[in-house]
Amino acid sequence: MDKTAFPVGLHPLHQDVSMNFQMNRWFSWVGEPGMLDEMRSVAPRITNYVDWKREFLALAENAKREGHVLRAGFYFRAADFFMRTDDPDRRNARGQFLSAMRSVYGLDQLGRHEVRYAAEGVAGVLPAYRFTPSRSKSTIVFFGGFDSYIEELTSAFFYLRDAGYEVIAFEGPGQGGALNDAGLHMTAAWHRPVKAVLDHFKLDHVTLAGLSLGGCLVMRAAAFEPRVDRVVAYDVYPDALDTTLRQVNTVQRVLLKILLKLRAARVVNAVARRAARKSPIAHWGLEEGMHVTGSSSPYGYFQSTKTYVTTDVSAQIKQDVLLLAGSEDHLVPMAHFYRQIEMLKNARSITARLFTTSESAASHCQVGNYGLAFRTIVNWLGGMQGPDIVRPPTGVATARLRNA
Repeated sequence: MDKTAFPVGLHPLHQDVSMNFQMNRWFSWVGEPGMLDEMRSVAPRITNYVDWKREFLALAENAKREGHVLRAGFYFRAADFFMRTDDPDRRNARGQFLSAMRSVYGLDQLGRHEVRYAAEGVAGVLPAYRFTPSRSKSTIVFFGGFDSYIEELTSAFFYLRDAGYEVIAFEGPGQGGALNDAGLHMTAAWHRPVKAVLDHFKLDHVTLAGLSLGGCLVMRAAAFEPRVDRVVAYDVYPDALDTTLRQVNTVQRVLLKILLKLRAARVVNAVARRAARKSPIAHWGLEEGMHVTGSSSPYGYFQSTKTYVTTDVSAQIKQDVLLLAGSEDHLVPMAHFYRQIEMLKNARSITARLFTTSESAASHCQVGNYGLAFRTIVNWLGGMQGPDIVRPPTGVATARLRNA
């Protein structure tokens, strides 16, 4: 199979924005046309996350019987994604996904590394993979975000490897195996897991890349890690609390921010749980967020989320920086793209690339055209110039921006 081919197109598969995004997310890593037809056939039967789990597990088992290993794996991942944290089927779904990825991509032959990690009173191991080209131009250290498994991105790592770059892909605290196997909860002090990885592999002068929430974490790590020469935010993510609260209405959003400042824990918990009862995505996000951060209450989760910002570290970034963003991102507001540009006062260079609907890349993390996103990263690393430049709002110095 072609390990580096990515389909192009964002497809209308479900009327719910979040569910439609997730369906496209998984398809964009697989690219088998039959997968679109199958998801369209079950979409009318999915009105909530219980329906979602049932239908995707059925699709997974059917694809597995028919020998569509990669498709089955991502169907299991889709089912796993919206399962409750205490769902007994979740571990099996994750295991089925990982088994499929090992089978299709030969990850067992590649070898999984276990990076020792100890910080903030906790210890465990961070899973990592190393993709090595015959001749390496440089090394990219890559990690995911809030809800990703690093194995999801395997085809992208082969693409980067084939472009001549060594790739170290790892899961830090709160992600994939580091959370589910080692019990490590997420930390805003992301320079610590990055340090552990760089030490383990004896790396220097690397490009550090983070996906989704990783666009925040990559800034937080690069500000304190001198071995990072280049920074890729795929996509920008400067304020996790602001992004998280987009899932509730404006009144609830303003109220929650005020209550958090007042440290009104009991009221915050009541407001959050009420909002969760009315919104499936808010309910899922709250449960999953508490699980990832190790918080015992909604209040604790929100207070933790307040630490995932780039405001306090952006001025310390002195590396070359590539910022990616989608013009129709349903998670991260467009204003955050420009805000992140403005905050990078001391970066050696800033390259900002805004993807559009006409490119099928306007969604979060360019779901619909992963290939374009990764070509952009490779071109930037190679010093190549592309056709597009972001037009910043008044007050942002265009001299500090160049084409991706």
